[in-house]
Amino acid sequence: MRVISGKARGTKLSSIESLSTRPTLDRVKESLFNIIQNRIIDSVVLDLFAGSGALGIEAISRGAKKTYFCDKNYEAIKMIKQNLTKTKFLSQAIIINEDYKKCLEKLNEKCDIIFIDPPYKDDLSVDSVKIIIEKGILNKNGIMILETDEICRDKRSLETLKGIEIIDERKYGRANLLFIKEEN
Repeated sequence: MRVISGKARGTKLSSIESLSTRPTLDRVKESLFNIIQNRIIDSVVLDLFAGSGALGIEAISRGAKKTYFCDKNYEAIKMIKQNLTKTKFLSQAIIINEDYKKCLEKLNEKCDIIFIDPPYKDDLSVDSVKIIIEKGILNKNGIMILETDEICRDKRSLETLKGIEIIDERKYGRANLLFIKEEN
């Protein structure tokens, strides 16, 4: 796993060997960032269920102003700090060692880009989106990107939520990306 583009391009990132974390594959990450590249410069990013922090670090490397990294796993938090130190992005990061609900409750800044990448076995994605909308965490023109393995199940559940619109979906093997914005 590496940083694909930007200031830290080519830097190898560490990840935890655990069944509870699943790093986004480089090819998926590259495609994702190609899609959102025009949104990144000077953005505020939330990397929810951050794991190794690879998505948030990629955003900083490509020009994001600040990234919040949230993960409840202490080993993941240590890995995020290690990767931020390696890429020299620690000053642009806010690390939150909390459950996603507590993180979203405490967050007092609107975000332009929110990565939602919970463990596949846990059904937390729809609840995360719901809380983000209820708390008004997403900026007016912001976007949420949800990584899931069950696109049909998650898409159907998301379509029942008021106030959001699925604007794009992509499939990369087992990984599926849903791009979600708030309805105007």
